[in-house]
Amino acid sequence: MSESQIFEQSIQINASATTVERCITDRALMHRWLNPALRCDPIDEWSTDLGSRSRFVIQTPVLKPALNSVVVEREPGLIVWEFTGFFKGRDRWECNPELHGTRLVNRFEFAIPNPIVRFGFNTFAAAWTRDDMQAQLRRLKRVAEAVYQGIG
Repeated sequence: MSESQIFEQSIQINASATTVERCITDRALMHRWLNPALRCDPIDEWSTDLGSRSRFVIQTPVLKPALNSVVVEREPGLIVWEFTGFFKGRDRWECNPELHGTRLVNRFEFAIPNPIVRFGFNTFAAAWTRDDMQAQLRRLKRVAEAVYQGIG
């Protein structure tokens, strides 16, 4: 398998860790901050409990590549999805309570087994993916703060 890559970003959110976690685990709230080109579908019933399965679909005009995922770590304030598909890896979301809010850390660790797909990703999509992860965190921050303040 190819070498692992790690994209890690964090953001300070002026909301409780339980509110931030709810924005990550509640599917309706999740779709308010996910990239609009992404859709998360449950396999069976929606859940973020340990062992729960879902599919993240990239909604492109022709192909709709998907990553199947399973929750492999779960505790209060932490959820880790492990996924397979054109990427293999883990997407870790950790809510760290702080004096004034929550520090949310998102760590996306992955490998791309197919050398052609890996080349295409590294050439055309790696920088966009990092930027999109940061934009996603900013959208999640807005959603969580609105929910926390009772206006979302």
